[in-house]
Amino acid sequence: MRDLRDFGLTVVVLALMGIAAGFAWSGLSPRTPYVITKTGPVLTDPTTQSLIAADGWFAVVTASAGLACGVVAYLVSREGRPVALLAGLAAGGLLAGFLTLSVGMSLGGPTIRAASAGAAAVGSTVDVLTVTASGVLLSWPLVAVAVFGIMESVDGYRDSPLRKPYAGEQHDAGT
Repeated sequence: MRDLRDFGLTVVVLALMGIAAGFAWSGLSPRTPYVITKTGPVLTDPTTQSLIAADGWFAVVTASAGLACGVVAYLVSREGRPVALLAGLAAGGLLAGFLTLSVGMSLGGPTIRAASAGAAAVGSTVDVLTVTASGVLLSWPLVAVAVFGIMESVDGYRDSPLRKPYAGEQHDAGT
């Protein structure tokens, strides 16, 4: 029961962090301007780098949060129950990435909904914030789990008998 509590608490904390990260991503990322046509939205400048920049900022914000979550979860897990926290990092990181995307996109308000065909006047320009590379949605859980695993591995190696060859006895290489 305690593992379930730790898992649930980890997911809830990461979800709340995902909401905050959505505000950060929305504040840092550039919007992409679209012009509304009869067939739907079209990029005003096909050579714009704002789509890539929005993906990059999403990856930076969520990977930074994943790094912090992985370190904190490792430090908390030293008291026991690392499996529940690790599972919580994976599930909570996925949820946090989704919430970051949802909150960040919704902060644009009507400009995002206006990009749909028929929702805005033809010829009007709207600024949209979105992610085009869906792989960046995995940066939070991947970084969090990787950092947790690396720190656990380093700590496990420190206590390992493999670190002390010859069963810890002194051995001269010349004899």
